[in-house]
Amino acid sequence: MGTAEQIMNAQLQQPYVEIMDCTLRDGEQTSGVSFLPHEKLMIARKLLSEVNIDRIEVASARVSDGERDAVSMICRYAQSIDKLDRVEVLGFVDDGVSIDWIRACGGKVVNLLAKGSLKHCVQQLGKQPCEHIADIRRSVEYAVSLGMQVNVYLEDWSSGMRDSSDYVYTLMDALSQMDIRRFMLPDTLGIMHPLQCVEYIRKMVRRYPDKHFDFHAHNDYDLAVSNSLAAVLSGCKGLHTTVNGLGERCGNAPLSSVQVILKDHYNARTGIHENKLNDISRLVEGYSGIAIAPNMPIVGENVFTQVAGVHADGDTKDKLYYNELVPERFGRKREYALGKNSGRANIAKNLEELGLELTPEQTRKVTARITELGDKKELVTQEDLPYIVSDVLKHSTPENRVKLISYVVSTSYGLKPGANIKVEINGRQYEAGATGDGQYDAFVKALRYIYKKYLGRTFPVLANYAVSIPPGGRTDALVQTIITWHFGDRIVKTRGLDADQTEAAIKATFKMLNIYEDESQKP
Repeated sequence: MGTAEQIMNAQLQQPYVEIMDCTLRDGEQTSGVSFLPHEKLMIARKLLSEVNIDRIEVASARVSDGERDAVSMICRYAQSIDKLDRVEVLGFVDDGVSIDWIRACGGKVVNLLAKGSLKHCVQQLGKQPCEHIADIRRSVEYAVSLGMQVNVYLEDWSSGMRDSSDYVYTLMDALSQMDIRRFMLPDTLGIMHPLQCVEYIRKMVRRYPDKHFDFHAHNDYDLAVSNSLAAVLSGCKGLHTTVNGLGERCGNAPLSSVQVILKDHYNARTGIHENKLNDISRLVEGYSGIAIAPNMPIVGENVFTQVAGVHADGDTKDKLYYNELVPERFGRKREYALGKNSGRANIAKNLEELGLELTPEQTRKVTARITELGDKKELVTQEDLPYIVSDVLKHSTPENRVKLISYVVSTSYGLKPGANIKVEINGRQYEAGATGDGQYDAFVKALRYIYKKYLGRTFPVLANYAVSIPPGGRTDALVQTIITWHFGDRIVKTRGLDADQTEAAIKATFKMLNIYEDESQKP
């Protein structure tokens, strides 16, 4: 058997699961989250072109003028790359008003919201099932007459199956005769556990074997990912996700977690490019303002960081603490934390990456110092390691190529904050001034100006900025500022500590610039 034949047979044995991402619709129902139209466009572009998602749900019809602008821009972009059929908008059973709105924006796919439980039908709509079915029929027929594709949500379907399954079947018996492509089954209130999910979905699949079912999970009991796996095991052909698990209340099933559990635990195929999951996660984190938990699977900051020294030791010997979730799979790399639990193996891994060679006795002394700092709750980064080595071994401290000579930052009511700085870079002094959205922003803009005008070089990109202070409310407490930077393909994290937040950020910035200069001077 030839290689191509073997691949084809292997693919036939792997079910393909369609993924619809709802970040731009359901994810925006996260408390405090509202995307601007251009932000929605940037997220949609990355989901369609880089992550290669099957479908995206981008808005609810008739919400606002801003939503109209966002949907129109996304549809124009999707049309330009021949993926307009992947863009979907939530519509309502409202005598065609939603359908007209979606069509005016350039959309071709409507996800019609129907009531999937008797309680919602009778108590919220105030209608009998036969009346609701007649309304749905008119909406479906109208959309189809305009050349649009229709999917239908059975809102509160999980409660419907639990409390009024006869209603669900009556509704589905009627809908199955209409021109509907997908039937979407939401656990709207997040009430199900995996065994219920298996039971209810199997009933639907057995009763309507020729229909395409999607499952839409909510995470109220922290079971969204488990229920999603149960759904595809039971015959669902599609799953709904959001980036970083955004969504109302406790959120939805996270895209990254659903992808890996499908691939590693179900042997399923998807169209997802896994090496782009971290990028889309960070983009949505920035636009949403909702920070990713450090221990969130796949995309959390700490998930590929070994802390215990025994783990680093095992990795060195035969990758004893690796699993299938290797960081390179997601465009990331494994790291070894520096702290009181590190042990010599962690230190050795970091020294090796920095190209520093120490004797076992020297490594022991450096380990002892890092443990001492960890006991004081001080964060130690890889970038701090050369300075710790120099201090412990009584070497001269590495010379700073970039020095801050002087600076003034100011803020006034009604005026933009400003900064004037004088710095020394490789023995030459430069001055510049700038205004910005804050004192630190103005300071960095002045630095960028110097690097661009006098050195002809690109200034590193600030990727993340985090400030922490000890609890207790003291005004003289030390502020720790941790800044993450990108230069080239490298990510560097530096820390500054001071009673003043701006000063702490400036210290972290100059640590980064010295690393940047050291690397720039290498042949």
